[in-house]
Amino acid sequence: MKRLSNPTIVLYAAGLIFLLVAPAFLYPVLVMKILCFAMFACAFNLLLGYTGLLSFGHAAFFGTAVYLTAHALKVWAWPTLLGIAFGTAAAALLGLVIGFLAIRRQGIYFSMITLAMAQLVYFFFLQSPFTGGENGLHGIPRGDVLGIGLGGERSIYYFVVVVFALSFWLIHRTIQSPFGQVLRAIRENESRAVSLGYDVGRYKLLVFVLSAALAGLAGATKAVAFNLASLSDVHWHTSGDVVLMSLLGGMGTVLGPVVGSAVVVTLQTQFADKLGSLITVSMGGIFAVCVLAFRRGIVGEVGDWLSRQSMLSGTAKR
Repeated sequence: MKRLSNPTIVLYAAGLIFLLVAPAFLYPVLVMKILCFAMFACAFNLLLGYTGLLSFGHAAFFGTAVYLTAHALKVWAWPTLLGIAFGTAAAALLGLVIGFLAIRRQGIYFSMITLAMAQLVYFFFLQSPFTGGENGLHGIPRGDVLGIGLGGERSIYYFVVVVFALSFWLIHRTIQSPFGQVLRAIRENESRAVSLGYDVGRYKLLVFVLSAALAGLAGATKAVAFNLASLSDVHWHTSGDVVLMSLLGGMGTVLGPVVGSAVVVTLQTQFADKLGSLITVSMGGIFAVCVLAFRRGIVGEVGDWLSRQSMLSGTAKR
């Protein structure tokens, strides 16, 4: 009972309940898109927010899982879970290759290597015949999971909720584990972590592969949910969007990427028709305001305000 009274557990439980009842008053397709990108942003935040590694090419892992899952389900007629596992494993393997090359460098050089490798992946999918080129892959079958068909709107929605909840739990456990504490140490002072005897290169590679795998899981889930794989999933714009989601919500916070994804996806979905090409300018303006005025992001600023209020309340009671 004492653990259940923890504010964090109550907050997570309230969030889960909200997702379960959301189809009653929100458009399920929009919520599914937010959840898929929230998984993607949480995976990216594990790398940037908790390890201090800025990747400009995370769309490579997201898009690779989208295409390979789509191909496995549509062409090879694999079961849904097997197709998702295939896309996730492929993203993890790609993360191992790119991470092995990138972690040898630091700072902007690390970021540029990830961007360059992501562009190679983009052109590979553009030129490969099995991807459909600029037309992409359409009509991807959803199949069924544990005998439950995913053809209905409600069934696929709750499937996405389950996948999101599991991935969020895994990320939360990773952050709170000793492994997560080492990642924070690397972010704060890499030289000190080395002096303490930690194999920093191995930790960086492990978290890079884990982040790539979780980004791949988000992409594979998106392919199943929306029956579509397109070049936009692997384009560098998608890498930029996930950076914006993390910074806007609050990097280095557990819920920040989720909030940032909700804001960005909602703006892009609801105002794309009204603003047209100006939506990009609007997103850039939001990014600038966030960097200048809300450096901790939405969740970071709210958390800091609550901490100050708690301290003031405690001082007043004394």
